[in-house]
Amino acid sequence: MRPFLASTALLAVLAAASPALAQDRDDVAERVERVLSRTPLIDGHNDLPIQVRGQRDFSVEGLEADTQPLMTDLARMREGQVGAQMWSVYINAGITGDEAIRTTIEQIDIVDRMIEAYPDQLAWATTANAVEQAFRAGRIGSMAGVEGGHQIGNGNLAALRQFKRLGVAYMTLTHSRTTGWADSATDAPQHGGLSDFGREVIGEMNRIGMLVDLSHVSEEAMHDVLDVTAAPVIFSHSSARAVGSHPRNVPDSVLTRMPDNGGVVMITFVPSFLSDAVWQADAARDAEEARLSALNTGNPDALAAAMEAYDAANPAPIATISDAADHIDHVARVAGHDHVGIGGDFDGISQTVEGLDSVDDYPDLFAELVRRGWSDENLAKLAGGNVLRVMRRAEQVAAGMSDTPPSLATSDRDD
Repeated sequence: MRPFLASTALLAVLAAASPALAQDRDDVAERVERVLSRTPLIDGHNDLPIQVRGQRDFSVEGLEADTQPLMTDLARMREGQVGAQMWSVYINAGITGDEAIRTTIEQIDIVDRMIEAYPDQLAWATTANAVEQAFRAGRIGSMAGVEGGHQIGNGNLAALRQFKRLGVAYMTLTHSRTTGWADSATDAPQHGGLSDFGREVIGEMNRIGMLVDLSHVSEEAMHDVLDVTAAPVIFSHSSARAVGSHPRNVPDSVLTRMPDNGGVVMITFVPSFLSDAVWQADAARDAEEARLSALNTGNPDALAAAMEAYDAANPAPIATISDAADHIDHVARVAGHDHVGIGGDFDGISQTVEGLDSVDDYPDLFAELVRRGWSDENLAKLAGGNVLRVMRRAEQVAAGMSDTPPSLATSDRDD
């Protein structure tokens, strides 16, 4: 059992409260400690690898601590009680074909080199048992997640299979763009959900034990996958559409199907997903910036001054820990406590939630849920118990398909 390290923010919150609530503060801290020291907190999505590529020229040196303005380093992961991490090996959705496969391999290599550079703190852990073994050894179990079907080229199932061998635990079916076989939530639909080849992809993912991630896909694609998959799905970093209207969130029509499927929705900390006020304000700012850009073509100083004036006149709303907890509560009510998890999206976001600024802040969210009446059992499910169950079931499905030959199907469309 690893020692609990309360986050600095949590300690500050507890210390600032009324002395009359001292026992309550102690009880909250003790309960958070108990849960996160016994159950690995499995985060479904962290984009540090793309930051290593872009900001650190591929170097994994110096990730032990103090990587600010990045949101992730190993010291803060320890403080945040992270027990296992699904590292996103994201590439831009505009990269397709063979270049996408090559670039994805480069991103997987970053994860591999991170683990090799810090063997006392990180360990590859692509099965449920391996996650638990790493946790007991005091290391953060690590796996990779391919964030978009464009990353297997133009529907190259050989690439899918080899990614699995390299440590990829899940693939998100799309990113921001619709692919040649699956519709994105943030692009024009082309398939009414999944194409026939898309269904073939799901079957192959089931066969090799790769988790199907439905973050980023359209509502129709979500339902199509649930109709055909033999294994539970995940949403590696999404929230609840009934609470936040953003199309990247999961509608209740899908949440109500989670118990039959066995999947888990991992709530993310993207402010515009959590708060409609933030989403609307962001959209209004983007529209104003586009308007002012057209009026100030060739005059960047004037554009900057105009945007500064706009921001001063239109203070941005914020999303809070309470907003994140509202989404978690909603998924737990509609789908059940067995079907909710955490997928922060740290280092993949340009804005943060107040009180959830980096990977050291997870205990503060759990403290909020304790105050809302969550039991230790349900907190443990949220932390990682649900994801471990999904992983084990996907492993069982794959074992049951061991005599099924690899699919040789090919997509008849470019991504």
